[in-house]
Amino acid sequence: MGYRVAALFFPAVLCAADWTQFRGPNATGVTEETGIPLAFGPEQNVVWKTAVPTGHSSPVLTADRIYLTGVEGEKLFTFAVDRASGRILWRREAPRPRKQEIERPANGPSSASPVTDGKNVYSFFQDFGLLAYGPDGNELWRMALGPFNNPFGHGSSPILSGHTLLMACDQDTGSFLLAIDKNTGKVLWRKERPHAQRGYATPVLYQPAGGAAQVLLAGSFRLSGYDLRTGNEIWWIRRLPWQVKPTPVVSGDMVFFVTMSAESNPGEQEIVPPFADALRDLDKNKDGKLSKDEIVDPKVKARFDEYLDLDNTGFLEERDWQQLQERRQGESALRAYRIGGKGDITDSGFLWKNSKSLPNVPSPLAYQDVLYTLKEGGVFTSYDPKSGEVLKQGRLQGALGTYYMSPVAAKGRILVISEDGKAAVLRAGAQWEVLRVNDLGDGCKATPALLDGKMYVRTTGMLYCFRTSD
Repeated sequence: MGYRVAALFFPAVLCAADWTQFRGPNATGVTEETGIPLAFGPEQNVVWKTAVPTGHSSPVLTADRIYLTGVEGEKLFTFAVDRASGRILWRREAPRPRKQEIERPANGPSSASPVTDGKNVYSFFQDFGLLAYGPDGNELWRMALGPFNNPFGHGSSPILSGHTLLMACDQDTGSFLLAIDKNTGKVLWRKERPHAQRGYATPVLYQPAGGAAQVLLAGSFRLSGYDLRTGNEIWWIRRLPWQVKPTPVVSGDMVFFVTMSAESNPGEQEIVPPFADALRDLDKNKDGKLSKDEIVDPKVKARFDEYLDLDNTGFLEERDWQQLQERRQGESALRAYRIGGKGDITDSGFLWKNSKSLPNVPSPLAYQDVLYTLKEGGVFTSYDPKSGEVLKQGRLQGALGTYYMSPVAAKGRILVISEDGKAAVLRAGAQWEVLRVNDLGDGCKATPALLDGKMYVRTTGMLYCFRTSD
């Protein structure tokens, strides 16, 4: 069967030419409406460039606007930029009732990309919640959420399906998936996710033939398919690791997802006994929970505070212990599944997996009947999406750094940009080829946007508009 991008099956949600959310149509990173220029840089192929505050969020587009978020000093903003000139049309400050301390510098307070319906824009900030603005910057509604229990910060971005705004809020305690009426800000449904802990994947959409639309979300230990109308979980796939960062890619009735965790080792699950047995052997004061002093395993003791005591009580209770057991069963792998059915499809929907050269953050790319992954260090791999066979693997010479953006593709080319601003343009195909490496002269963690003959790239301090015809 062919591997068409699933976003094309969502005429009411996105059209193929739109780039209205993180990574474009249904987070696939694919368009055929606009190309990718071969040569570009701070002084080459530039239509305009505009200084913008720091932020990790990616630009999203309407017919005449660019929306993005950023942080300036201690203040959080949503920006509207004129697509033709690069002029900042307005900026609106978000409330910041708290300042979450983020333990790793790789993340920041404005990592979630906004989403637009072509007119209004919807932004999420971990230090406040959701905000909706009209095209002139007038606030439509706001929804305070949190505070969130995620020491590494937030990563998931909001998405739209018709009039429904969807927001995933995975954290160490109290994870949930939220559906909101985009026009009123009223909650349509809220699905608690008790198994999920800190997670960073953005939800994606799937339309089964003859069935109701679904929302897919990858998180701790499972990837779930929810009914878009009700929030009811329809099916799930088990054995995912603890922290999930890349966003899955839906292609036809298949889903490709990559999960990588140093904690995942299926061969070790038997060394974590049931909680009752652990209490019997370790709970010296018989209070029904385990203190750090009562832990014997040096590996467990070493990770007690940062990774195991999820609710920060100073003890391991039953939920903490259960997730330790789950972690030992998680699989680090690139996997392919056929979507369908109800309940647990871990075995029934499985197609293939590959456990080598796995990305930590970048999402996979399904393009022109080839699947691609991008690993830290500039390791790029192409796969046969039907079998998982590796077709070609190699390093992107001249762009060997760390990667946080996800690959995008258009008109036979693929673009990847390293954290230090090395932008590699590849010829797409099973035997992909590096055509050119450009230097942006600035850091980059945001995923570029493509539309109407232009490419929009956000670096640490600049927003660029590049011509795409060459």
